[in-house]
Amino acid sequence: MSTKLSSYVWDGCAASGMKLSSVAIMARLADFSSDEGVCWPSIETIARQLGAGPSTVRTAIARLETDGWLTRTARRKGNRNASNVYRLNVAKLQAAAFSHLPVPDASESDGSKSDASNFDGSESSSKPGFHPPESGGDPSVTSKQDPSELKDSRQPAAQSDREVEITDLAKQVLSHLNTITGSRYQVSKSSLENIRARLGEDFSVEDLQLVVDYSQAKWGNDIKMAEYLRPATLFQNSKFPGYLQSATKWHAAGRPENVNGQWVKPGEMPAGDTTERDAAYRRYMSGTISQTKPSELEQRVCKAASAANLRKQRPEFAISRWNAIWKEQAQRGNQGAAA
Repeated sequence: MSTKLSSYVWDGCAASGMKLSSVAIMARLADFSSDEGVCWPSIETIARQLGAGPSTVRTAIARLETDGWLTRTARRKGNRNASNVYRLNVAKLQAAAFSHLPVPDASESDGSKSDASNFDGSESSSKPGFHPPESGGDPSVTSKQDPSELKDSRQPAAQSDREVEITDLAKQVLSHLNTITGSRYQVSKSSLENIRARLGEDFSVEDLQLVVDYSQAKWGNDIKMAEYLRPATLFQNSKFPGYLQSATKWHAAGRPENVNGQWVKPGEMPAGDTTERDAAYRRYMSGTISQTKPSELEQRVCKAASAANLRKQRPEFAISRWNAIWKEQAQRGNQGAAA
């Protein structure tokens, strides 16, 4: 960790007009760096420590490079990419920090000694520096192991006020999940990671709690679907927007209950007795239909289900498709009887 570069970042970057998010990224790079400004933390490491998305970090670093605050060099390890090597512009950081200090009286001191333009990076590079994992020197020469695979042995940086706020809100969502589903997830990194990430993307606590309520109504009575009622699953980046869209429609419909695969509004009764249909579905999926004497309707439904490769579909889609086939075949049977 370079205390010198960290002080330059905090003294000069924000005052130079840099966005707060970019200041935070520069501060983390300075924490990883030697005094010469060299480091190579992965994008994922920075994103995780700041509670930001990897794409956000990549965009900010590209802008910092364009503005001349740093340079980056791509690396490869064998046939795969390794973390970039970053070299912070020490002279520019020092100049930014010193530009906001009071100018001393020329008669009392030699201004050339504090003039950032006279800073010679070679003087710093010739001195032995601090070389923690992911920092300092040339990683292709001095590292015996890919630095991106080394564990960070430093103490984590203090959380910003926003990070503390997001963590507190994430705990509220986790508590709501435990209350609604009867789970006992503990406050931990794995439980809060995806929750914090979604809150950091400006989804609200109410959005996340609504997804919990909807998912419990949809899957709460299905043992096979219990794995979806986990914080790591409900709030994952690729699934959450779709869950929220469905949950919003469900809320607008009056929060109906899932009764044997049917959405039934509170106080209403499901249409028809589904006992036979559901028992037939279990027999079909388990392959035990041959051990019984299936009705003509069940035989027709099983034939149509096999044609649709129902056993190869995900459980939630399979049962929905089975119910639709059952309804269709039952209607055909009733029409044939009426004729």
